[in-house]
Amino acid sequence: MEALINRFRNLLLSVKTDFKRGQYNDINWNGRAICILGARGTGKSTLMLQYLKENLPLDRSLYLSLDDLYFKQNDLVALAERFYQLGGRYLLLDEVHKYYDWQNAVKNIYDFYPEFKLIISGSSILTLQKSQADLSRRLVYYELPELSFREYLSLKLKIKLEKYDLAQVLTTHQTLIDPIVASVPDIMLHFEQYKKIGAYPFFLKEEKDYVSKINQLINVIIDYDLPEGKDITSSTQSKLKKLLYILSTSVPFSPNISKIAEKTETTRPRLLEMLHLLEVSKLIINLRSSSKGISLMNKPDKIYLANTNLIHALALENQNQGNIRETFFINQLKNSGALVTTAKSGDFLVNDKFEIEIGGKNKTFDQIANIPNSYIAADEMLYGIGNKIPLYLFGFLY
Repeated sequence: MEALINRFRNLLLSVKTDFKRGQYNDINWNGRAICILGARGTGKSTLMLQYLKENLPLDRSLYLSLDDLYFKQNDLVALAERFYQLGGRYLLLDEVHKYYDWQNAVKNIYDFYPEFKLIISGSSILTLQKSQADLSRRLVYYELPELSFREYLSLKLKIKLEKYDLAQVLTTHQTLIDPIVASVPDIMLHFEQYKKIGAYPFFLKEEKDYVSKINQLINVIIDYDLPEGKDITSSTQSKLKKLLYILSTSVPFSPNISKIAEKTETTRPRLLEMLHLLEVSKLIINLRSSSKGISLMNKPDKIYLANTNLIHALALENQNQGNIRETFFINQLKNSGALVTTAKSGDFLVNDKFEIEIGGKNKTFDQIANIPNSYIAADEMLYGIGNKIPLYLFGFLY
């Protein structure tokens, strides 16, 4: 245990607290047991360590990453018991999906040591893992998405920028922009950069190697994380990667599932399952109409990569501008908690009320004319007018 404590203390020294994700203040840290889920690279470990560093007594706290080789031969519950006997009361468990039967281990720690406060984190693929342990009454779950455009600017420029709700963006967008431009005069240049390099906090340290880092992240999710939650073959893993590339070069369209299945050399039912796995892994977004249930066998109306950085890393020169714009919009809206579905005339229906059409600065209202609560989210515009709103402003929702 001493080696684990030393490792954790050394790690804590490198943790900075000057920038915190917006979700930091949304989490009820006083809860007895919380679980932070999210895609790889979104900053879950940093979030936990920041809270520990600023709020918990070091001599009674222990942070453990369960992908540590120590846990290949040592029992987590036994270690927790020993730490508890030594006076420990705060246990932070990172990468829990890497520990065999983590659900039962967490259940036992929670039940046997009621004075323990548990903070755990793991990949979004936790939802694929099956267990007899029922943690629904014990854990409170939170989701940590990729950086919003607002967070990217705050982190890169070391400035504080206000978060806006959807109603503010739709109805008062012209009054919101001046304070933003005053803080970030070259915001349009930053917006183009964010769409390429900015969804994951590691852009600060890995900007030169960001694209290769994204490709590594994809490989780790498909080759190592997914098998932790689902029994998949190496052939399926290869097809998942091929499918991601096909989606990255696509124009926004209603997918022909049979044709995509043919391209990926698989069957239609198997392709639908693959799309589900990629969505759970936070690598794609499957868009459906509000009337469609989220069923494994219901084909999505549109398919997007989870964020624009994935398009930039995978598609290289074969990027479609319309796909990038729509991907940015749906990513920011869904991560802010909005309900996004297909629309009858526009590109998206938001919260079953607002129809949004996505385009460039010359986009007209022809497609959504006479539709109540309809708007254009326009790229390449610094200021909006009426119901035509700069696309980048939707990056300030979280």
